[in-house]
Amino acid sequence: MQTLNESREDGIEHDDLSIARALEEDIIFGRLAPGTRLTEDTLLARFHVTRHFARQAIVQLETMGIVVRERNKGATVRSLTARQVQEIYDVRELLQRQAALWIKLPAPEALIEELLALHEEHGRHIESGYLRGVHEANDKFHLTLFGACGNAHLVQSIELYMRLSLPVRANSMSSKESLRISHEHHRLMIEMLRGGDNWVLAQLCVDHLQPSKKRYLAYVGENDRVA
Repeated sequence: MQTLNESREDGIEHDDLSIARALEEDIIFGRLAPGTRLTEDTLLARFHVTRHFARQAIVQLETMGIVVRERNKGATVRSLTARQVQEIYDVRELLQRQAALWIKLPAPEALIEELLALHEEHGRHIESGYLRGVHEANDKFHLTLFGACGNAHLVQSIELYMRLSLPVRANSMSSKESLRISHEHHRLMIEMLRGGDNWVLAQLCVDHLQPSKKRYLAYVGENDRVA
């Protein structure tokens, strides 16, 4: 029996969360470029849901930080200027550096085993080209790693800025070579957890952010020249 928050399209049940997830995937993998408008009518035609659930899906994406809504303009996929990218990454660097400095080293073996399992999953998805799996395993890896700092509020802030930087991170998803470099960084982080130098670990966590940041800034600069 169909519930109030579900609709069917070709046998698939849709609610506001599943619509938001489908759109998030489109954004992550570049099918919806930064600046693309999201209208309720488009969602109604695609998912055959009520206007209420189309609207709620957009609200979910706004809460996640990957869609922005403006008065009289509607909703658009978040597009970041070079300055916004720099400011977001300044904060990400501060947060991740501090979290890495607070991790007690050498780390417990249970944490290392958990990260190794996520690392293996991340690599498997890279090689198979399953980008949803790459994205989810990557986020789990980092939140598990930084969770070892012992400060839940700091980890929540890291997660928030991971979401805010999603357009930047998504820009690197199309490059398998970039994903492999990221994967190698993860391996080095795990090795450093077995040692005792928090400063080296912290610097790697900051350096790890730079490739996707530089790639997006180049993308923004190229678009500015075209415009």
